[in-house]
Amino acid sequence: MTTTTPGVSGTSQETEPEQTEQATPAPEPPAPPSDASGLTHRLATLDRLVELGDGRVDQALMDDAAELLGRAGQRLRLSGDHTIVALAGGTGSGKSSLFNAVCGLELSPTGLRRPMTSAAHACVWGLDGAGPLLDWLEIGKRHRYARASALDQTTGGGAGSLEGLILLDLPDHDSIRSEQVAEVDRYVGVADLLIWVLDPQKYADFAVHRRYLEPLAGHDGVSLIVLNQVDRLAPEEIDECVKDLRRLLEAEGLRDPRILTTSAKSGAGIDDFREVVADTVAARRARTQRLVADLDRLIQRFEGAFGDMEPPTTVDAKRTAALVEALVDAAGIPAVAEAMESAYELRALDYVGWPLARLAVRLRSDPLRRMRLVELRDELRSAFTTPVNAQQAHVDNALQDVAEDVVRDLPASWRRSVREAGRSNAEALPEALGTSLRDVVPAFNQVPAGWWAVRVWQYLLLVVAAVGVVWLGAIGAFAGLKLAHAPTRLLGEADVAPYVALVFVCVLGLGALTALAARNMIAMTSVKHSERMEQQMREGVVTAARELVIEPIEQELAVYARFRDEAGHAIRDVAP
Repeated sequence: MTTTTPGVSGTSQETEPEQTEQATPAPEPPAPPSDASGLTHRLATLDRLVELGDGRVDQALMDDAAELLGRAGQRLRLSGDHTIVALAGGTGSGKSSLFNAVCGLELSPTGLRRPMTSAAHACVWGLDGAGPLLDWLEIGKRHRYARASALDQTTGGGAGSLEGLILLDLPDHDSIRSEQVAEVDRYVGVADLLIWVLDPQKYADFAVHRRYLEPLAGHDGVSLIVLNQVDRLAPEEIDECVKDLRRLLEAEGLRDPRILTTSAKSGAGIDDFREVVADTVAARRARTQRLVADLDRLIQRFEGAFGDMEPPTTVDAKRTAALVEALVDAAGIPAVAEAMESAYELRALDYVGWPLARLAVRLRSDPLRRMRLVELRDELRSAFTTPVNAQQAHVDNALQDVAEDVVRDLPASWRRSVREAGRSNAEALPEALGTSLRDVVPAFNQVPAGWWAVRVWQYLLLVVAAVGVVWLGAIGAFAGLKLAHAPTRLLGEADVAPYVALVFVCVLGLGALTALAARNMIAMTSVKHSERMEQQMREGVVTAARELVIEPIEQELAVYARFRDEAGHAIRDVAP
C-alpha cells in the first residue's frame, strides 16, 4: 500500500513499503540543451530596448517588456531540471480529474457543477531544487505533493519518466471569484508548458478563446490542447469536435496546434497524455521555448515603434543658424551692441577729449549728456542682468522650429521625445544667454593703452601751457615793476614774451588737434569695438545653443538610431 507522510519544507512526500530488491536506478536525464535560440543575447537586446525606449515608446509596451525581463531572469535563475506544466480549464472540464489521473492519487478535489479547485495544487516528481521554484510559484505548503519514482511504475510509464515535472492544477478560469481568476492569469504567464483542458460542451467558449487561447499564437511548442471527457461522445463526434476545435485555433493564429483527446473517467488517452508530458520534461527545453515564444510575441510589438526611413543624426547648419539668429534677437544683442557703441564713444571722450573742453562742459553742466550716460548705464545694467526673460516667447518659438526638419520621418512618440529634448533646457537657456552677454562686460570696462597715452600727452601739453602762462606772467611782472635785476634774461627781457605766447598758442592748438584726431579715431574704432563685442556675444549664444539645444536633440537622435537598430535586429531574430 501507499501512504502519505509529511515531506520536507511542508510538502507531502509519497512513500512506499521497504523493498527487498534494490530498485533499478533511473536513467540519467539528458543534459539541458544549449541556448540554441540565443535567448540570453535576445534578452540582453530587449533590456537595451527598454533602456533606450523608456519614456519614449508606448509605456504599456515598456511595462510588458520590463515584466518579461524580470520574469525571465527569475525563471532562468531557478531550477532548469524542472519543467512547470500547468493544467488550466473551466468549471466541469475535468482538469482536476486529469491531474489526479496523472498523479495516480486523488490530490485535487473534483466536481462537475461548481469550481472545486480554490487554489493551485502542485505535484512534484523530484524534490531536489524544486523548493525555490515552488516558492516562486507561491504554491501553498499544504498544496504541495511529491511523488516517488516507484509509484510511476504503477501509473504507467517507465520509472523516472516524469522526473523533473512540476504539475499544477489551476483554479477554474471562469470562477466568479476575481482572486482565483487573477491567480490563473499569473500561472498562465509563468508555466513552461501550458495545457488547456476543454470539454465537448464548452470547447468553443468565446471567453476562453479570446482571453487565453488567442494569446497562445506563436506558443505552439509550449502549449497543448486537451479535449477531455470524450467518453460522452460517439467516435464520429470526437473527430468532428477535434476538426472544429482545430479550425478555431488555427483561425486564432496557432499554426499547428497539438490536440489530444482524453477521458479521465475511462482512462482513454491518459497514457498518450503522460507520454507527451514525459517527452517535454525529458527534453528540458520547455523553459527556454516558453521564454523564446513570449519574447517573440513581445518583440513583434516593436514593429510600430520605429520608422523605415534612415534617421538624421545632426541638426543641419541652416536650422542651427536660424536658431542662433532667433536667440540673438530674443537676447536683444543688436540693441545691446548699439548701446555699447554709444557708451564706448562717451567713455572714450572722457579719456581722450581735451581736458579744457571737458572742464568747460562740466562747468556748463550739460543735462542732456548726464541723462544720456544715465540711460546708457541703466540700459546696459538691464541688458546684463535680465536680457531674455522679457523675450521668452521668442525663445519658445525658436525651440519649436529647430527640431521640425529632423523629426519629419520619425514615429509620433519619437517626434515628441526629440522635441522635448530640444526644450529640455528651456528654463536654463535665458540665464545662459544672459551669461554670454555678461562675459563681454570685463572687456568693456578695460581702458585701452592708447587712451592712457593720449591722456598723458594731453596733460603734458597742459603742463607746457601752464608753464607758458606762468612765464608770461613773470615777464609781465618784471616789466611792470621795472625791476633792475631779473633772475634771468628770459624773465627780464620783454622781447621773449612773443615767443612764449607763440609756444602757448601752439600748445593749445596742438591739444585741440589731438582731441580732434582722438575723436575721429574713436568714431572709427567704436564701430569696430561694437562689432567685436557683438561677435563675442554671438559666439556665446552659439555655444549656449549648441550645448542646451542642439546637443540634446542630436543625443536623442542617436538614441533613436540605436533603438531602431536594436529593434530591427530583434525583429529579424523572431522565429518564423
